[in-house]
Amino acid sequence: MGGFKHLVVVKFKEEVVVEDILKGMEKLVNEIDAVKSFEWGHDIESPEMLRQGFTHSFQMNFNSKDDFTAFLGHPTHLEFSSTFSTVIEKFVVLDFTTVLVKSPA
Repeated sequence: MGGFKHLVVVKFKEEVVVEDILKGMEKLVNEIDAVKSFEWGHDIESPEMLRQGFTHSFQMNFNSKDDFTAFLGHPTHLEFSSTFSTVIEKFVVLDFTTVLVKSPA
């Protein structure tokens, strides 16, 4: 196994200043040691019919499910989640262990 991942795909509400949310998310992951790494992206290439309105993805990587569980209960995460949930129109969350098939070069 290659770790544990927390993937969130969202469509923000129209009036949201996404840059402010990103700053808050970057602060969140830097304050919580359980987060091994964090990456995000904004869809720029998928045809609208394939993206179904979703525009951004956020992925946090953890060494283990226990680290992810610690992250979920962390006060900083709980505080940020209450803000984050008010700015999204719709979302999908996947939490999963990974199987490494090909190592990065």
